[in-house]
Amino acid sequence: MASETFQLSRREMLVTSATTAAVSAIPSETADAAPAVEAVPTYKVAMTVNGKPRALTLDPRTTLLDALREHLHLTGTKKGCDHGQCGACTVIVNGERINACLSLAVQHDGDAVTTIEGLGTSERLHPMQAAFVKHDGYQCGYCTPGQICSAVAVLEEIRRGIPSHAQADLMTAPQPTGAEMRERMSGNICRCGAYSNIVEAMADVAGASA
Repeated sequence: MASETFQLSRREMLVTSATTAAVSAIPSETADAAPAVEAVPTYKVAMTVNGKPRALTLDPRTTLLDALREHLHLTGTKKGCDHGQCGACTVIVNGERINACLSLAVQHDGDAVTTIEGLGTSERLHPMQAAFVKHDGYQCGYCTPGQICSAVAVLEEIRRGIPSHAQADLMTAPQPTGAEMRERMSGNICRCGAYSNIVEAMADVAGASA
């Protein structure tokens, strides 16, 4: 009798365990319901891009680079390192060059942005674009948009008398010398190594000697 009781208890235990496992495997609406995801707020940004007013509604985390490339489809500006180290994304904002990958688009509400598309066209090149072609400063071409935007801004910086680390005397106006232009362009990396050609192109536009 004791043996029968033990076998019955064991059988009941197995049935109970199987039933519990089956019930646990049934999906629960409460358990499986996905947590509510709050909608990311968006912001309206109005800026002038290449002379044209543009209005965007953006996630506040959108960089200026992504706004230009993904929302305005101005893909001339390149995404290189995406860490502000290579200069491929350089654009001109209110007359000054910046790395677009390090700047949020919402910071530029009301600003004037110039990309490589706004400097010139294939029919009418900007003098710096023409000089890059003449001196073979573009080579593979990936860094070229940033290089040209930076080069245009560099000559404007020199014209305005903005000093640099290359100046021996900060009390005198900077000149478009080879050393001056190399120092100012040092944030734009060219893997092709066309640096001397780029400086020659800049000197050509500046009417100076590289």
